[in-house]
Amino acid sequence: MYNKKFIEDLAERAIKTFAQTFLALVGSDMAGIFTIATTDNLKVSIGAAVLSVLSSIASTQVGDSNSASATKL
Repeated sequence: MYNKKFIEDLAERAIKTFAQTFLALVGSDMAGIFTIATTDNLKVSIGAAVLSVLSSIASTQVGDSNSASATKL
């Protein structure tokens, strides 16, 4: 159903989203902005990655159907 390029794009976006969310929460905790348990940090980061995957899948209806991007480049 989905080609190799789409899967690679989707995976890259999900991994980046997970890492960005995780590091933002760790940084916020270290800066004393708010405190979050490591398990909760992981849960939020996984949730963000799942939303990234769903967004990539939905993007096939808007942009190039062979890419996870919502643009038609």
